[in-house]
Amino acid sequence: MNEKQKRIFMTIAGVLITGFSVGIFNFSLFGMDPFQVFAHGIWMHLNIGFGTFYALVNLVMLVGIFFIDKTKIGLGTLINIFLLGYVVQFSSWLFNTWMPDPSLLIRIAAIIIAIIIICFGSAFYFTGNLGVSTYDAIALIMAEKNVAKFHYCRIGTDLVCTITGFLLGATVGIGTLVTAFFMGPIIAFFNRTVAIPFRYGKQIPVDVKS
Repeated sequence: MNEKQKRIFMTIAGVLITGFSVGIFNFSLFGMDPFQVFAHGIWMHLNIGFGTFYALVNLVMLVGIFFIDKTKIGLGTLINIFLLGYVVQFSSWLFNTWMPDPSLLIRIAAIIIAIIIICFGSAFYFTGNLGVSTYDAIALIMAEKNVAKFHYCRIGTDLVCTITGFLLGATVGIGTLVTAFFMGPIIAFFNRTVAIPFRYGKQIPVDVKS
């Protein structure tokens, strides 16, 4: 597999993994990830399917990203906009149908798994560098403009989304709070230990290492 093929694989696999992880978040009943809290907070006040609504929100945000830094737009962006919402919808249905009344122990295991794999999936498609979701692009652009390190920018955007979604009526749980404070650092960990080595192998560029 050459590097281009690796990047395409990382992008598609990463986005699909993050979509399924949101379904596991929903299944755990311990709260969704911050951007989903924000999206659900708005969606609760509308009469529209979540998959369609999610695509519309991302299209609006896409316009802003296009004028700020169009290099963040690519295959990953399109998959996020037109597919991720439906993957979330399907995975939520799948897990709730498979186990409609999970025990507390299973729910705890589910939220731990959800946090780990959403960070893993995000690191994978970030490093694939074929476009990111409009939300992920915000923290990445802030970090590149030296507002702060990526994990601090991500904590900031996650907290804004969590608070806004909560004020609009969305459920905020322990999973949401853990994700808001720790998703940035965990993504950075998976990026350094898994995603970058997978893409570059032993020939990791000096600027990427740093």
